[in-house]
Amino acid sequence: MKKDTARLKDLLGLEYLSRAQIEELLDQAKPMKQLFTRSVKKAPALRGKTVALVFFEPSTRTRTSFELAAKRLSADTLNIAASTSSVQKGESLIDTAKTLDAMKVDYIVLRHSASGAPHLVAREVKARVINAGDGSHEHPTQGLLDAFTIIEKKGKIDGLKVAILGDVAHSRVARSNLWVLTKLGAHVTVCAPETLIPPGLKEIFGSHVTITSHVDEAVKDADVINVLRLQVERQKENLMPSIREYAELFGLNLSRLALAKRDCIVLHPGPMNRGVEITSEVADSHQSVVLDQVTNGIAIRMSVLYWLTGHPLLDGGATAEQTLTQSEKLS
Repeated sequence: MKKDTARLKDLLGLEYLSRAQIEELLDQAKPMKQLFTRSVKKAPALRGKTVALVFFEPSTRTRTSFELAAKRLSADTLNIAASTSSVQKGESLIDTAKTLDAMKVDYIVLRHSASGAPHLVAREVKARVINAGDGSHEHPTQGLLDAFTIIEKKGKIDGLKVAILGDVAHSRVARSNLWVLTKLGAHVTVCAPETLIPPGLKEIFGSHVTITSHVDEAVKDADVINVLRLQVERQKENLMPSIREYAELFGLNLSRLALAKRDCIVLHPGPMNRGVEITSEVADSHQSVVLDQVTNGIAIRMSVLYWLTGHPLLDGGATAEQTLTQSEKLS
């Protein structure tokens, strides 16, 4: 087990975590995955705690996996959606958060369309705040589960060539992936139409990142390809001639995948626009690890919930039974 490092009250983004903190979260996800894939899927580590899932944008994978993660650790959950909350009556985000804080919830898992919304809430409440995606800023648990999946399949991240393809400008997933992958030693090639590449990437990430608008160049000899969803709903102006042209020029198909290493794996955060950024032949191929990402999302979110308690780390090399025993002692 790695030497313990400083814990945070909140998880707002991977930009703010050190390599050692990221490695702790990834290591701890291993016994968490053992735990929830066994026949008895629960441990009492968060018994008596309440996790409020506050989602102001639609979500299936993230919201459901956070709920399952909390329940696997024996926490109670509250589901709050903007369409059924007092926000519809004009209540502010801060007032909603303070109301939950007054109800003594222990965690607020927040997804919001405004970048920085979780940071604002974290300053105003005692509850631990987890960013479940804020605008085009970050999606830290997605970045962590992507890294966990890569390590699980490749054994490491350090030294790998990773290609990120797609709508980088509007993607919080891309930003979290860039932070975690570069901190863990990967070289990342970002590929998108010039209109969908945000300014300043080279200034932030330096030599760890290559930027191109040529897909063949990006995927050549890649160990990992992470395909991003084309987020038409976030685009404020027409940034490409047509979706059909985007698919032809930037979509990942079998012929482009063949340019990567033979054991290259393909990730996608979902939901997939089949036939746009990725073909069904690639999405359903043996190189696709999309469903592994979904499974690993529960393990990572269990790890994050437990990590923020400040309790001693669970041993990444422990069996599920040993993990269960240790968490019982801490509950």
